[in-house]
Amino acid sequence: ADFDAKKKRKLAEIYQALNSDPIDVETLRRMAISEGGLLTDKIRCKVWPKLLSVNTDDLPPLPARKELREDNKDYQQVLLDVRRSLRRFPPGMPDDQREGLQEELIDIILHVLKCNPQLHYYQGYHDIVVTFLLVVGDRLATALVEKLSTHHLRDFMDPTMDNTKHILNYLMPIIDQVNPEVHDFMQSAEVGTIFALSWLITWFGHVLSDFRHVVRLYDFFLACHPLMPIYFAAVIVLHREQEVLDCECDMASVHHLLSQIPQDLPYESLISKAGDLFVQFPPSELAREAAQAAQAERTAASTFKDFELASVQPRPDTVLRQRFRERLRGEERLRGEERLRGEERTKSILTKPRTNRFVKLAVVGLTVALGAAALAVVKSALEWAPKFELQIFP
Repeated sequence: ADFDAKKKRKLAEIYQALNSDPIDVETLRRMAISEGGLLTDKIRCKVWPKLLSVNTDDLPPLPARKELREDNKDYQQVLLDVRRSLRRFPPGMPDDQREGLQEELIDIILHVLKCNPQLHYYQGYHDIVVTFLLVVGDRLATALVEKLSTHHLRDFMDPTMDNTKHILNYLMPIIDQVNPEVHDFMQSAEVGTIFALSWLITWFGHVLSDFRHVVRLYDFFLACHPLMPIYFAAVIVLHREQEVLDCECDMASVHHLLSQIPQDLPYESLISKAGDLFVQFPPSELAREAAQAAQAERTAASTFKDFELASVQPRPDTVLRQRFRERLRGEERLRGEERLRGEERTKSILTKPRTNRFVKLAVVGLTVALGAAALAVVKSALEWAPKFELQIFP
C-alpha cells in the first residue's frame, strides 16, 4: 500500500511538471533518476522528448521506405543486425507484428544515418533504437534517436573507435577511487575494459534480458550526463567485488566473469550509487587525477608512446597509470627491497586523496537515499552538450 501511495504521489508530480508553463524539465529529470524512474511507457512517451528537448508538435513525416534502402551503404549490415535482434522483442509477440517492427527499425536507422552523414553506424546501435521503437513508436522514435545520436551517442558514431575508447578509459579511475583493491587486481590481471564495450554502446540494452530493466536505465541515462553509462558500468563491477577478487588473477578468467552480466542486479541501489559517484568524482576531476598520476613521474611520462595522445586530448588515461606502475614493478625486480619501499611511497602519494574521500562518500550515500544527489546530477546534465569541458563532443 505504501508503494502504491508513493507511486500515486510520483505520478501526480510528473503530470504537474508536464502541465506547468514552461514545462518543469528539472523536476522531470529528477523523477526519471529517482526510485522507479518514469513508471510507465505512457509517461515515457511524454517525458523522454522533454528530456531530449525534442518538439513533438511538428514531427516530420517518415520518409518512403524504398528511397531509404536504395543505394544505401549501411543497408546490408543494418539488415543483418536487425534480423539477429529477435530476443529484443517481447516473448510471445506474434511473428508478423515483430517482423513489421523490424522493418520500422531498419527505416529509423537508415533515416537517421541519411540525414546525418557525419554519423557512422556501429553494431549495437540497433539495440538502442529498438528500445525507443518499442516504447514510443516509429515516428517519435525517429526524432528521439536522431537527437540522441547527435548528442549522447555521438562519440560511438565516429569513423574510428578512438572516442569510444576514451570513454571506456574512465572506467578504471572510477573503480580506483572507490575500491583500489579491485582496481589493482584488475590491472594485475590485465583485463582491460573491453568487457564493458557492449554495455556502453548499447546502454545495456544488448546484455539485459528483462525489458523493464532496460527502460528503467534509459530513464536514468536520458536524464543525466552522457558519461553516466560508464559510471553505471563501474558500479556493476564494484557490486561484484567479491566475485572479482575470488577469481583467478588472469585476463581470460576475469574477462569471462565480468562479461557475463548478472540479470538480478539491484538496479535501484546501483542507479543511486552511480549518481553518487558522478557527484563525487565528476569527469573533470578524474581527468585531473590521471594527469597528476602522470605528473608524479615526468621522466617516465615523456617516454610513454601514448603521452602525446593524452596531451592532445586530456582524459583519465589508464594507460599512463598502468605503465607508470609497470615501470615501478620492473625497477622493483632490479633493485629489490630498496625499490619496494620507493613504490610504497609512490603508491601512498597516488592513493592519498582517497582516504579523506571515503567519509564524503558515506555522507553522499545518505543524500542519494533522500533524492538530493539526483539534483546535483540534474544540474550537471543541464550543462552537457557540444561544449562539454573535456571536448569529448567535437
